[in-house]
Amino acid sequence: MTRMTPEEFRTAAHTLVDWVADHRARIPELPVEARTRPGEIRAALPEHAPEQPEPLADVIADLEQIVVPGITQTQHPGFYGWFPSNASLASVLGDIASSGVAALGITWQSAPALTEVEQVVTAWLRELCGLPADFHGAIQDTASTGTLVAMIAARERASGLSEDRGGLQAVDAPLVAYTSGHAHSSVPKAVLLAGFGRENLRFVDVDPVTYAMRPEALAEAMAADVDAGRRPAVVIAAVGTTGTCAMDPVRAIVDVAREYGAWVHVDAAMAGSAMLLPEMRHLFDGTELADSLVWNPHKWMGTILDCSLLYVRDVDHLVACMSTTPSYLKSAADEQVVQYKDWGIPLGRRFRALKLWFHLRLEGAEAIRARLRRDLENARWLAAQIEAAPGWRVLAPVDLQTVCVRHEPEGLTGEALDNHTLSWANALNVSGAAFVSPSILDDRWMVRISIGAEPTERADVEALWDRLRAAV
Repeated sequence: MTRMTPEEFRTAAHTLVDWVADHRARIPELPVEARTRPGEIRAALPEHAPEQPEPLADVIADLEQIVVPGITQTQHPGFYGWFPSNASLASVLGDIASSGVAALGITWQSAPALTEVEQVVTAWLRELCGLPADFHGAIQDTASTGTLVAMIAARERASGLSEDRGGLQAVDAPLVAYTSGHAHSSVPKAVLLAGFGRENLRFVDVDPVTYAMRPEALAEAMAADVDAGRRPAVVIAAVGTTGTCAMDPVRAIVDVAREYGAWVHVDAAMAGSAMLLPEMRHLFDGTELADSLVWNPHKWMGTILDCSLLYVRDVDHLVACMSTTPSYLKSAADEQVVQYKDWGIPLGRRFRALKLWFHLRLEGAEAIRARLRRDLENARWLAAQIEAAPGWRVLAPVDLQTVCVRHEPEGLTGEALDNHTLSWANALNVSGAAFVSPSILDDRWMVRISIGAEPTERADVEALWDRLRAAV
């Protein structure tokens, strides 16, 4: 039997790390968007697994020639699509350390350090974001999972822990969830997976200018459901919607929800990084009153995937919803420690906290804040250029780093305008120099420019503006 020894690993790891460093250095020379066709990568790989060891050089050659062309380069200074998906090299070191120590994260007993480092770094981020001390955090894989956990907790509070009886089938009134029509797709997905049912999901009207949820429309929807014999259970406030980065007014939403005893969950997956900036916290006003909050350091802040923070106020309730402890996992320490297996869906967990620990210790919070402020300034600069240019329009408030734009030639409307928008966006993406993501707003196509890739500087944004004008 052949297995890699520590010394063989040392040699191979040095080679791989050198490759990673070289790859990161040359990313600006690569096309941003993946250039492969469907099935091309699969066809380039062997149909059957190797029976004998292969040289590391061959594996890295395939990594270089087959895998890399099939990746849209989110670490590229020309990446403006979807949302920032940064992977700071400081946090990459933490990811390597996490894999290297190979902790089995099922209980405190299996890896005390895994649990307690996670407690420390989630408390660090809570403090850095100005969140209250009664928020308690756990690291999930993504905001999709964090929101699902919150929906289950909200369901169980509204139903009096129905899971211990007959479940939702035994509840005397349908439970209703409310969110913005501009919320991330993971929000309705979580509502459906938590068993509320599509008929009990309400998309609340938004302000036609800001695209933020209208609290008065929420109040009307909740009152109508009560009159119809339904029970308002949870409101999901989108603080930084995917399409326009709209900021739902959390404080007003909490005021409405409290009248009905409904849980309030804040989805700040991308925008949550802005809470690190004291001058931007007014956009999150009322978040401190919510029952739960999810935001992703693995987006704009730059900790490598996967690293999403879920904060809850009532940990005892969360544990009551999630806890299962078979006899083989019991230990004498159970009453003295946090058991993260009872804070979410999976039993086992990776040592994700090391990614945050390395990132914060090797870069420091102030350097991260400086980079976020740079991105905000670049977004404001680009928005100002677009607003001043004939035929161009900024379509939504630029509260953070997302700029929603459309080029509107005189006389071009309707489907013809949509075709024009998709055409120039596609031309820009195909060029390989930049990547943007089209999206529908008010039934018409527009283009989202999400500024926040770690290497993106003002010169890159100026070059993007030149390319936008050339593309149309």
